[in-house]
Amino acid sequence: MVLDQVQRLADELIAPNAARYDESGEFPWDNIRALNELGCNTMFVPEAYGGAPMAYRLYLEVVKIVSAACASTGIIYATTFHGLKPLIDVGTEEQKARLLPRIAEGGLGALAITEPNAGSDATGMTTSFTPDGDDIIVQGGKTFISNGDVADLILLFGKWSEISDSRKSISVLVFEKDTPGFEVLRLEDKMGHRAASTAALAFNACRVPRANLLGEPGGGLKLLLASLNKSRPSVAAHALGIAQAAFGDMIAYMNDRVQSGKRIVDFQGNQFMVADLATDLAMAECWLDYVASLVESGGQDFGLEASMAKMRASDLAMRIATEAVQMHGGYGYCKDYRVERLMRDAKITQIWEGTNQVHRQLIGRSFARK
Repeated sequence: MVLDQVQRLADELIAPNAARYDESGEFPWDNIRALNELGCNTMFVPEAYGGAPMAYRLYLEVVKIVSAACASTGIIYATTFHGLKPLIDVGTEEQKARLLPRIAEGGLGALAITEPNAGSDATGMTTSFTPDGDDIIVQGGKTFISNGDVADLILLFGKWSEISDSRKSISVLVFEKDTPGFEVLRLEDKMGHRAASTAALAFNACRVPRANLLGEPGGGLKLLLASLNKSRPSVAAHALGIAQAAFGDMIAYMNDRVQSGKRIVDFQGNQFMVADLATDLAMAECWLDYVASLVESGGQDFGLEASMAKMRASDLAMRIATEAVQMHGGYGYCKDYRVERLMRDAKITQIWEGTNQVHRQLIGRSFARK
C-alpha cells in the first residue's frame, strides 16, 4: 500500500516536473512536501519520537521509485536518512527525544564529512571541535554537502582538539542549522542532480551544546564507518532507480524506432546488449535485497557487501544510461528525451559515498592474506 502511494505520487507529481527542476536548478520543495504528507520521513524514525518505522527494504524501494522519477528528489530524501540514522542508532534518549521529532515532522538532514583536502581519505579532515564548558566550539568548513543549505540537522564530523591522533580524534555531533556562525558559502552548479542542492559550508566558531555530541570524543570514526555501511545500500537503491528509468526509456524507444525497415530492438546485436543489461539489473537488485536482509537481521559486519552493492549499482546506472543515450541516437543527446538527464544524473553515483575506485580497493584487499 505504501509503495502504491509513492508510485502514484512519482507518476503524477514528481516525474512530470523533473525536467523543469533540472533546467531551473530550483529546489523541489513541492516534491519534498508531498513525500512528507505521505509520511516517508517517519518510516525510519522510531515510534516514540513521532515515527512509524517500517522495513529497511521498504525504505530502499521508496528511494528507488522516487529516484526513477527524479534523481534529485530521490537523493534529497535519502540524504536525510544518511544523516540521521546514526542518531537513531546510537543517540541518547535525551538526544533522540529532542531532535528526532523535527525529522518525523518533515525536517531535512545532511551528512557532513568531506572537506576540500579530505575526500576519500576522511582522516585528513581539519574541522575542529574544541570543548568549552558545556559547549563545543566548531571551527572549519565542509564541501560537497548534499542538503547542506536546507538541512535542519547536520551530522557533522570533525576532530577533537584534545586528541592528537588523526584517526582517534575524529568525533561527531548533531549540528542545528540556526546556530550562530554557520554560513553557506556557495551552492555548486553541477552536471546532474541540478535540483538537489550541494553546498560548501563554513563553521565560524560555532557554539554547539556538548549534549549534541554523539558518543564519546574520538568515537567518530567507528560511527562514520557504520553510517556509510547503511547509507551505501541507500545510494545503491538511488542508482538502481536511475538505471531502471533509463532501461525502461531505452526499451520503449527501441520498440518504437524503425530503421532499415526493422525496429531497432529486432537487431540481434541490440538484443544481446539488452539481455546483458536486463540480467545485470536483476542481479544487482537481488544483491541489494540481500544486503538489506543483513541490515534487517541486525548484522554488524556487512561493509564489503554494502560496498559491492554501491559499486555495482552505480556502475550499472552509468552503463545503462550511456546505452540508453546510444540507442536514442542523436535524439538521446538532446534534452527532449529524458535519457540525456539520466546520463548526467548517473555519473555522480560512481563518485559519492566513496568513489568506485575506493570500493574496488576495499573489496580487493579483503582477499589479501593477513
